Amino acid sequence: MHIRLIVALFVFSAAVQASTSLRVGNQVLVVGDSAVRVTELLGKPSYKSRGHGSRNGSSRKSGRSSRSRAKATSARDAGGEKWQYRRGDHVTIVTLVDGKVSNIEDEPR
Repeated sequence: MHIRLIVALFVFSAAVQASTSLRVGNQVLVVGDSAVRVTELLGKPSYKSRGHGSRNGSSRKSGRSSRSRAKATSARDAGGEKWQYRRGDHVTIVTLVDGKVSNIEDEPR
């Protein structure tokens, strides 16, 4: 019984990784960095979206603190902009609000 729970939690946590930082080569992108820094590290996004109803992971349960979830929710409510990147076998989504990184998601394709 316990093993099933552990396996289920592992599978769910591996599906989406929302974080406050992302390693890009030997550099690190963190929440609070500017849009310019995102472009320096990741280049031009494959796709951009704006406004409400965008994906930011705030509705998913994860290991993030309530402060992180509140920040992600405020990004959605503020009509943040999502920049999507293809990176190897992952899709990275960076949420920007007022020109600053407010959330970073890294998902396997």
